[in-house]
Amino acid sequence: MTAFKNKYFYLLLSGLLLGLSACRVGRNYERPSVPLPAQFTGVTTGDTLSIAETGWKQFFTDPVLQALIDSALKGNYGLQTALSRIDASGQQVKQAKAAFLPRVSAQIGANTSVYRENSLNGISYNAFLGADHIEDYSVDVNLSWEADVWGRIRRQKEAALDHYLQSYEAARLVQTTLVADVAQGYYNLLMLDAQLTIARQNVALGDSILQITRLQKTAGDVTELAVEQADVQKQAAALLIPQLEQGIQIQENALRILTGALPGPISRDADINAIPLPDHLDAGLPATLLSKRPDVRSAELELMAANAQVGSAQANMYPMLNITAGGGLDAFKASNWFNIPNSLFGLVGGTILQPILQGRQLKTQFEVAKITREQAVIAFRQSVLNAVGEVSNALVANTKLKEQEQIADYRLHTLRHAIDHAQLLYKSGVANYLEVITAQGNLLQSQLDFANIKRQQLSAVVELYRSVGGGTK
Repeated sequence: MTAFKNKYFYLLLSGLLLGLSACRVGRNYERPSVPLPAQFTGVTTGDTLSIAETGWKQFFTDPVLQALIDSALKGNYGLQTALSRIDASGQQVKQAKAAFLPRVSAQIGANTSVYRENSLNGISYNAFLGADHIEDYSVDVNLSWEADVWGRIRRQKEAALDHYLQSYEAARLVQTTLVADVAQGYYNLLMLDAQLTIARQNVALGDSILQITRLQKTAGDVTELAVEQADVQKQAAALLIPQLEQGIQIQENALRILTGALPGPISRDADINAIPLPDHLDAGLPATLLSKRPDVRSAELELMAANAQVGSAQANMYPMLNITAGGGLDAFKASNWFNIPNSLFGLVGGTILQPILQGRQLKTQFEVAKITREQAVIAFRQSVLNAVGEVSNALVANTKLKEQEQIADYRLHTLRHAIDHAQLLYKSGVANYLEVITAQGNLLQSQLDFANIKRQQLSAVVELYRSVGGGTK
């Protein structure tokens, strides 16, 4: 009869645990509504597949740039730090999974208690045991297990897993930013190379004009002022040379540091005007940013973790069921320690703990968790808005810079003819030195501007690639 009652009790307890286990507190995650346009501004067609699907080796075809990016992905310390955070978060996930398992501890103990005749314990032990001391030797194993009735442990596991995935997205964000930074730095270096060549060519041109002006002064056709003006124009171009050389060395050092190497020169022979621009750049649909952009994914995972923490905080306010068990060997004498089964002992117990008055700590934790979740919702929506804005800006930049390039190219073509005509007219005495100097100054500035526009075009392509989530493959 007793065995039947015990069996009935355990069946009832098991059924109760299974029933309560379905009562997980907290709501499951649902993505909040975010404002997304059907297509990006100024784009009439869009594909679900964007340039984000293109690996960086296929997107950046310059061999020197490819080598720089590859070195940065291997040697950049910021990326290495981000990758180490993934490992740390992985350990947290393992710990969260282990929370489902019971806690087990083992203990071995031996002690002797000596009592004198004047103490009550001494009189008792002498009367019943005929000894003035008692020995106790034990070895036992204890087990404690929390029944996850309200899903507290499961919510904590969810939060740990979300944070792990967030660390992965953080590493992807570092990588895509790193790829873009290296490409931007490389294109800026090529622009400085081009501008340095332009400055040197203008110094040579200015020197030629200066020589002509001196000959005309000797012939009495112009004054010393014309010679001085020609010399000043030449020095204006010459001043650019050390400035550009300084910028080149600083940019080289910055790129080397991005790759994890010491500052130094970078071997290259590419011409910024020879680097082709993609004919078609498809940014995809705005909805794809939710899965492609690492920072957007990171913000959503933070929201998911915050949602799980709300459930965990709520579960803390409900009863907690702990089941404990233990067993081992216990004897009053060392010689009887392993006298089995006489030295065996065991115990089983269960407790239900219901917090009542905790100084409002649990309630405060729950309310703060809900507020944190709402903050995460705001941050997620803001990240989506920023992503759409960055892609839209990059698309506009690519379109308008093409128009600027066409205008700048036509202007540069016109000024090259103008400087040739000005020199011929100046030699013939039809044009004065001011017209020649003005034409030369305009040509120099236009050449520098055209190189800068080419760099801006390449930078806009890189920015679009980064903003849609490219650079992680």
